[in-house]
Amino acid sequence: MENNQEGKVMRIGNREFEVGKHTYLMGILNVTPDSFSDGGKFNCPDAALAHAEQMVLEGADIIDIGGESTRPGHQQISEEEETQRTAPIVELIKSRFDIPVSVDTYKANVAKACLNAGADLVNDVWGLKYDKGMAGLIVSSGAACCLMHNRDKAEYSNFIEELKSDLIETLAIAKDAGIPGENIILDPGIGFGKTYGHNLEAICKLKELHSLGYPLLLGTSRKSVIGLALDLPVGERLEGTLVTTVQAVMAGCAFVRVHDVKENKRAIQMAEAIRGGWEHVG
Repeated sequence: MENNQEGKVMRIGNREFEVGKHTYLMGILNVTPDSFSDGGKFNCPDAALAHAEQMVLEGADIIDIGGESTRPGHQQISEEEETQRTAPIVELIKSRFDIPVSVDTYKANVAKACLNAGADLVNDVWGLKYDKGMAGLIVSSGAACCLMHNRDKAEYSNFIEELKSDLIETLAIAKDAGIPGENIILDPGIGFGKTYGHNLEAICKLKELHSLGYPLLLGTSRKSVIGLALDLPVGERLEGTLVTTVQAVMAGCAFVRVHDVKENKRAIQMAEAIRGGWEHVG
C-alpha cells in the first residue's frame, strides 16, 4: 500500500509538518515515578525542563508529556494526581521553548487542563474509546490528536484486518464528534493489546495502514518487543529501537515517538537519504 499522504501538511500548534515527506521526532518526557524505562528521572520541574531542553537541542519536533505510566500492569492514578504532574510541566515547557507539546493521556479532564496550560496535541492511547468526553474536548479545543489502537485482550482471528477495523471505529467516533480529519494522527499501538508476534507483524506491515488515509506514528522506543527479540533489558534497547525507526521511515510514517532523540534523528536522516537521496545524485 503506497503512502497517500504525499503533499499533505498538518498543523500542530504554530508549526506545520509535511507529513507525506518526512518522519518527525516526538520526544518522550515521562513525569512519572513508575514508567517502564525512565520512571522517576524527570518527575520534578527542574529535571523535566532540563530533559526537554536536551531533546529540543538534539532535534525533537514535539515533546510528549506523560503523567501516568501505561506499561502493562501499570497502576492507574487519579485525574487530579495526573493533572498535578503534567499541567505545570506543560506550562513550563511552553513558556521556555517554541515547540509543540503533546499530552499523553486518555482522560478528558487531564487533557483539558493540559490544553489550557498550552498543550497542542492530545495523545490518547485508547483512541477515544476510554473517556466519552475526549472527542468533544478535542473538537472544542481545536487541538491535534494522535489516536492509538488498543484492546483489553490480545485476541484476534485476523490481526492486521482487525487492527484496521478497530482504528476505523476510532475514526468513526472522531468523525461523529466533528474532529477535522487534518487534525488526526493514527498509531498502531505497539505493546498495547498485542502479543510479541502481533507487535512484530504490525511493525512489518505498517504500509498497509496507509489505506486508512491518515499520517502514522510509530512508538516502539525501548519496548518489550525489542527486549524479547534481542533478549536485552530496557537500558540496552537503543539499537533495536533504531531499526524500528528506520522501518518507520521506509514505510512512510510521519512520526516516531522516542526516548533517544539524537540517535533516532541520525537514523532518520540516513534512512531518508537512502530512500530518496540517490535520485538526486549523479
